[in-house]
Amino acid sequence: MTNNDLALKAHLLRRAGFGASRFELEQISDKSYEEIVEDLIHPERFEEIDEDYLKRYNPENSYHDGIAAAAGRWIWLMINTKRPLEEKMTLFWHHIFATGSYKGDHTPSTIRQIQTFRENGLTNIKQILLDLAKDPSMNYWLDNCENHSDQPNENWGRELLELFSMGVGNYSEEDVKQVARAFTGWTFEQPLPLYPYGHYETKFVFNESDHDNSEKTFLGRKGNFNGEDIIDIICEERATALFICRHLYNFFVEDEAQVPAWSIEPPRNPEAVDTMIDILMSNDGEIRPVLSYMFNSDFFKSSFYKKVKNPAELVAGTLKLSGRYSVVPADGENVGTLYGTTAVMGQALMNPPTVEGWHTGHEWIDGGTLNERVNFAVNQFNDVSSPGFRDILERLGPVVESGDLVDRCLDLIGPIEVGEETRIALSKYAEEVGDVNLGTNEDNVENAPKIARMIQLIVSTREYQFA
Repeated sequence: MTNNDLALKAHLLRRAGFGASRFELEQISDKSYEEIVEDLIHPERFEEIDEDYLKRYNPENSYHDGIAAAAGRWIWLMINTKRPLEEKMTLFWHHIFATGSYKGDHTPSTIRQIQTFRENGLTNIKQILLDLAKDPSMNYWLDNCENHSDQPNENWGRELLELFSMGVGNYSEEDVKQVARAFTGWTFEQPLPLYPYGHYETKFVFNESDHDNSEKTFLGRKGNFNGEDIIDIICEERATALFICRHLYNFFVEDEAQVPAWSIEPPRNPEAVDTMIDILMSNDGEIRPVLSYMFNSDFFKSSFYKKVKNPAELVAGTLKLSGRYSVVPADGENVGTLYGTTAVMGQALMNPPTVEGWHTGHEWIDGGTLNERVNFAVNQFNDVSSPGFRDILERLGPVVESGDLVDRCLDLIGPIEVGEETRIALSKYAEEVGDVNLGTNEDNVENAPKIARMIQLIVSTREYQFA
């Protein structure tokens, strides 16, 4: 691969997945950029990952009642999956349809919701919204189990319109009331008591006797609408396509204004978003054609470093580089701890702060979270025996001249582009180190820490915080 091809493919895999090691990039070197996009949007071409080793080294993942273990397993999948876009879209929908396990305290439902996003995240918006409406975790989160024909509860109906599909300004208060009526009777089967064996599964139930069968008026249309009818109507609206496409642009291309401002703040690239809307609507809400257009577009290919990595991206991507938490976890690599790792950076997976989800972009960064992000990245390269670091050493060769050290390291862990100020600082360290010999075991023992320090300096830079 040329340097330009390599950088572009690395960019694609940072955005459509969680980054790639140099070995992973070499595995796809004979494929064109366009072929890689097709592979990404068709994850079924690749086998699902075998989790036997995970459960062997982390037996708590065989038990379905621990959020930390479940979230840690998810990050482990982000690191190791052969279907990176599948996991990225799972994270995407979890961000939009934010559901916190802390309210329901029913881990099986939370795990099932994430699995649903994994299964349907690349299908079409109608199916995605319908599955969401039937999801027990969301049902309890937004109180639709308390939405009765004689006493409607508007919580689910309001958020379906405001935060999950159309956005503020595209519906009325009366529309919210009508949506609530249409979804009466949509509830879930009460699971068996928690004790003594832990939580049991539950499932969607439609209680016809608790459903409002009278006529409703929604977005100017009249009929005896049920919840599925409402979703059909929502998915026909251009406002819904705009809302979803703007989310896609914000998540995959470049950081936008926060969602609450979208009713007054236009998209940064209205032409791109308009085209994405047209593609979504002309393909009956199918997600894949929109992603194909977006990833192959010039605006995507030129969007290097326009997104702050969210904590899951930072953690999973850094661990891919270091080679830790691989398919066969090493002793002491308890995946459950990864839940806390992203949580202290502001992203507790499966536990978003509110129904609005997380604020993104530069709002991921403050004095506390930046410290956690940098310390985490640096600490992954304390161990010079880690598989990822040993691979970097081998690729550097027997001798690295001082003048080449910065560029060689930037290339192997990215490629990463840095600004002039950062380059001056890195070059200063390279000059202090001088030429580095790695030709013998003795040289490796003596000089590997010097390379590790350069890697640590790179992952602590401002540029490394961007995808």
